[in-house]
Amino acid sequence: MDVLLTKSKPTVDTEKSSNQPTNQISGSEVLLRCLVEEGVDTIFGYPGGAIMPVYDALYHYADKLTHILVRHEQGAIHAAQGFARVTGKAGVVFATSGPGATNLVTGLADALIDSTPVVCITGQVFAHLLGTDAFQETDVVNTTIPVTKWNIQVTEAKDIANAVAKAFYIANSGRPGPVLVDITKNAQNEMIAEADYHKCESIRTYKPTPVLQLSQVEAAAQLINNAKRPYILAGQGILLSGATEELKAFSEKTGIPVACTLLGLGGFPSDHPNYVGYLGMHGNYGPNLNTNECDVLIAIGMRFDDRVTGNVSKYAKQAKIIHIEIDKAEINKIVKTEVAVNADAKEALQILLEKCSKNRHQAWIDSFTRLNNIEYEKVIVKEFNPTGELTMGEVINHLSNFTKGEAIVITDVGQHQMVTSRYYKYKNPRTNVTSGGAGTMGFALPAAIGAKLGVPDKEVLAVIGDGGYQMTVQELGTIMQYQIPVKIVVLNNNFLGMVRQWQQLFHGKRYSFTEMQNPDFVKLAEAYGIPARKVEAREDLQGAIKEMLASKTPYFLEVVVGKEDNVFPMVPAGAGVSDVLLEEPKD
Repeated sequence: MDVLLTKSKPTVDTEKSSNQPTNQISGSEVLLRCLVEEGVDTIFGYPGGAIMPVYDALYHYADKLTHILVRHEQGAIHAAQGFARVTGKAGVVFATSGPGATNLVTGLADALIDSTPVVCITGQVFAHLLGTDAFQETDVVNTTIPVTKWNIQVTEAKDIANAVAKAFYIANSGRPGPVLVDITKNAQNEMIAEADYHKCESIRTYKPTPVLQLSQVEAAAQLINNAKRPYILAGQGILLSGATEELKAFSEKTGIPVACTLLGLGGFPSDHPNYVGYLGMHGNYGPNLNTNECDVLIAIGMRFDDRVTGNVSKYAKQAKIIHIEIDKAEINKIVKTEVAVNADAKEALQILLEKCSKNRHQAWIDSFTRLNNIEYEKVIVKEFNPTGELTMGEVINHLSNFTKGEAIVITDVGQHQMVTSRYYKYKNPRTNVTSGGAGTMGFALPAAIGAKLGVPDKEVLAVIGDGGYQMTVQELGTIMQYQIPVKIVVLNNNFLGMVRQWQQLFHGKRYSFTEMQNPDFVKLAEAYGIPARKVEAREDLQGAIKEMLASKTPYFLEVVVGKEDNVFPMVPAGAGVSDVLLEEPKD
């Protein structure tokens, strides 16, 4: 499919027109025009030698494209992820060759497993130098094949538009994901005739949206209509397909309880009477236990990650499983399904809503409530009303209450991530942004930058542990330069907390290289011109949070929490979801 077409010219006298100059532009300008045509307005990047022609052309596009200079390429791609997750549009990244390109690999892997659309443009050495180990040459295409949905190397300017069009189509369609276009320096410099840009709308060998089989929906509806204890597990596919209203209507009509995966949080209102909680290793007690009590399990837009299933041999063996999933590769990969609906979640739910009977399952929903009340008495009361050190749970509870569950919350990876997922009451879609499948420490700070730039009218909170914060702390420079008013909350326990918890519970409290000596975080923030405050006493906590939320500028808040503050419930590694722990096991 060719997308770069020569502009049609009126018929003129050939002899007269032969001496008229043809308008020509560089490959770099072709690239920028393509981005404008794709509706791109924000780019995250870091310049270097192999992509310098693109940056030279970008100098003249300041009125059309906003470029954010990050402090590290990993920061660029995480920022692009944050931007994509809150806007639903592909995030765009520029990086140079060699180390610039390889610094994107972690973010590409993160975006692939979490289905985040990102388009990365990398510069490359001149085509005639490929394979010669030239300065800053890396085979970025073969390096990134395992961590991209699609990638390509372009060595001639005439192929740039075609590659970019395909890149955006592939990144955004079907199950979204990251793509990479590697452009040699000669292709960036080469002059070619101006041409029209045509967006890609199909590729012969790529069918991103499967054709829904009505017979499978009818089979699913029959199971649901006859079920006594049906149960919906809602994943990120609900958000990606824009199916939040359909899910709500389906649950209300059928009376079926809904639990959300980590990335599915926000896909169903947390204050809805049919919402029963958060699934997974540190999820709510009721959702985990009742997974092994339901008779029909309806999984929508989720992939049965091991953090959800625990030991698969003990997972929902009593249930007939309906799996609604756009990616055929995920169906029957982990669990055996009774009915597989390979389709877009929104499309499937719209038809399922028509086929299913109106019903109520109040007694079944009440069983979740009873179990979650046990969790409340054994775990949550202690988190929200502690008598000793500040706890992560009480901090998140205050954040949730003060923002009414309506802020966009970006979390890093670790204990604080699980606590935030448990206690922040997400009310709206695309307000929970975290690194799920890859578990990338250092994700939150740059992702919060991208999120705030994507939806500047929304409050954006970055909740981070002291370990992950220091992995990308240099992005405070980006916040300083562009005065991006993100609110940063670091829960500091001077430990790599999640690893320490495992060492405490399963390795005889041998804290092997998990205790951290941290810098003065407040002085560090102030060095970047960011107002900052540290809280160690409970009586200061609520006032500090209010001060932070009232700020119109970036703000840093450090909260010192208990060094051995653990996250429960917890499904131990290798255990089934019914083996969930509510407290530290007794010796």
